[in-house]
Amino acid sequence: MTNFNIDRVSEDIKREISVAIRDIKDPRVAGKLVSITQCMLTNDLSYCKLYVSCMGSEAKTDKAVAALTDASGFFKRRINQRIKLRKLPELIFLPDNSLDYYEHIEKVIEGLPKAEEDKAE
Repeated sequence: MTNFNIDRVSEDIKREISVAIRDIKDPRVAGKLVSITQCMLTNDLSYCKLYVSCMGSEAKTDKAVAALTDASGFFKRRINQRIKLRKLPELIFLPDNSLDYYEHIEKVIEGLPKAEEDKAE
C-alpha cells in the first residue's frame, strides 16, 4: 500500500472509532469528552496506534484508555462492517500527552531570560 492509502485508511479508522466512542456505555468513557487525536497505522496494517485525549486529569485519560482497550473487540467489529480490509489491525490505545508536553515547553520558554532588543538608530 502506498502512503496515501495508509493515510486514508488511518483517517477512516480514526473517524469510525471517534463515532463509535459515543456508543460505549462504560462509565469511564460515557459522558466524558474523550477523543482520538491521532491514528498511526503501520505499513503492513498489523497495528494501529490510537492516541486518546480526555478533558480533565491524567487519571481520567488513563481510565478512558483502559476502557477503550477493553472495548477493542467492539471497535474491530465496527471497523470490519464499515471499512473493508483484508486484515484488521491490532488496536493499541495510548494516552495523548502532547498537551502536557506543550505546557512544559511553554513554561521552559517563559523561564528563559529575555533577549535585549538592539536599538537600531
